[in-house]
Amino acid sequence: MARTLEQERAALAQDEQRLADRRKQLEDREREEAIRACERSGLLKLDPRRLESLAKRIRTLGLDEVEKRLTA
Repeated sequence: MARTLEQERAALAQDEQRLADRRKQLEDREREEAIRACERSGLLKLDPRRLESLAKRIRTLGLDEVEKRLTA
């Protein structure tokens, strides 16, 4: 019976590793999609200093406030 429990633990460990790998792949795809969205919006065409300044202002205000102001 101990062998069966060890096999079950090993199987669970493999499942957990596969799930962790899938989560990492999803994070990578989400990041790539976000970068593509920035490229399409033209943000990556900005001068690096200007982009950094804009990002700093967005961090200061918070995303919700920026979105609220842009839609107003």
